[in-house]
Amino acid sequence: MVNTGDTAWILTSAALVLLMTPGLAFFYGGMVRAKSVLNMMMMSFGALALISVLWVLYGYSIAFGDSVGGAGILGNPGEFLGLNGLMEDTTSTDGGLPVMAFVGFQAVFAIITVALISGAIADRAKFGSWMVFAGVWATIVYFPVAHWVFAFDADDVVGGWIANDLAALDFAGGTAVHINAGAAGLALALVLGKRRGFGREAMRPHNLPLVMIGAGLLWFGWFGFNAGSALAANNTASVAWVNTLVATGAAILGWLLVEKMRDGHSTSLGGASGVVAGLVAITPACNAVTPIGAILIGVIAGALCALAVGLKYKLGYDDSLDVVGVHLVGGLWGTIAIGFLGSAAAPSGIDGLFYGGGVDQLWRQVVGAVAVLAFSFVATLIIGWVIQKTIGFRISEDDEVTGIDTVVHAESGYDFASLGSSGSTAPLAGQARATSTDGLARNTERTMA
Repeated sequence: MVNTGDTAWILTSAALVLLMTPGLAFFYGGMVRAKSVLNMMMMSFGALALISVLWVLYGYSIAFGDSVGGAGILGNPGEFLGLNGLMEDTTSTDGGLPVMAFVGFQAVFAIITVALISGAIADRAKFGSWMVFAGVWATIVYFPVAHWVFAFDADDVVGGWIANDLAALDFAGGTAVHINAGAAGLALALVLGKRRGFGREAMRPHNLPLVMIGAGLLWFGWFGFNAGSALAANNTASVAWVNTLVATGAAILGWLLVEKMRDGHSTSLGGASGVVAGLVAITPACNAVTPIGAILIGVIAGALCALAVGLKYKLGYDDSLDVVGVHLVGGLWGTIAIGFLGSAAAPSGIDGLFYGGGVDQLWRQVVGAVAVLAFSFVATLIIGWVIQKTIGFRISEDDEVTGIDTVVHAESGYDFASLGSSGSTAPLAGQARATSTDGLARNTERTMA
């Protein structure tokens, strides 16, 4: 029998996580130059459209089908092709949740994981090539990794090796989502190379209110991301909800404190970035630690990520919007922190090193994190290189100077030409609005000296 309360919570959580992708579009869109805002937002919406379709066609089957050969590497792509056989009025084995509710909940995880990568290549990627990459990467990287991490053995169905054989804990996606996307972002940044003027020009966000709105929507939706991963309206969801709240608050404080000590002031961009850093770090651990443990994870994540975003200037890679500094670093810390701060008092019931559990869980967390990082980085490097060498991934330098919005989308985010003008000078519908945004173009991204 269907548990209507749990079903309502999971469908609500799925809607909350879906909202995170438009929230990410706002967050990323505000951080780029004015001449790139539409392209940046379109990369998120493009991922939303494409991955929704691929998930139904074969993505769910690869992620949650019976493991091919029982190896825990890949679900059977044909088992639920087109979600065949899943529309019947039947429930999963756990708690009376309709299978289609679980399908929908997991779909939005796949969508936002792909969208997260786009921040690493802002201002310089062809939209068509991005869409090709998104489909290939989801198929070759995300769907199998989701099988590794999220597919648990059930009855005669064999799940993924990280979830079952390794027994590493990842409640809501520290490895499958954040380490995965962060490693992919680093690989793509290396393939596409640096933006024109990187390291020489100050590149600050063009619209900080947009960034703050995006951060707020991400925080709001993340309660569905983490608490919804309990797959029931129960105590585990409640613990995850509280840990998500307090870790994020602590991360904001940690980030702002680093800024104040290092730069002499705390910024709104730092506050918004601290939100995301805390959310990323607590995601794998929100059912495994106490609220005090969540505070420690959050404050360390905020400080660590605030320092890590400056690595791109020292190491020479152009991760435009700090996907590596926030998602890869934050995801690694949150995943490994379970091995230190895990508590048997939390719903996962496993003690970490600091609670007398020794290093048993710690090594499992490290192996799971490193395995996903290595696979995602190498696979993405190959996928990105092939696309660059065939259809081309990066726009030309002239187009980058002109602005990717007008060149690729024939639009501009801000129609300055019409300000103070009569209706007769307004651009016609459907025409390219080649608005000059040179003044605002220098106002991009964060600068970390």
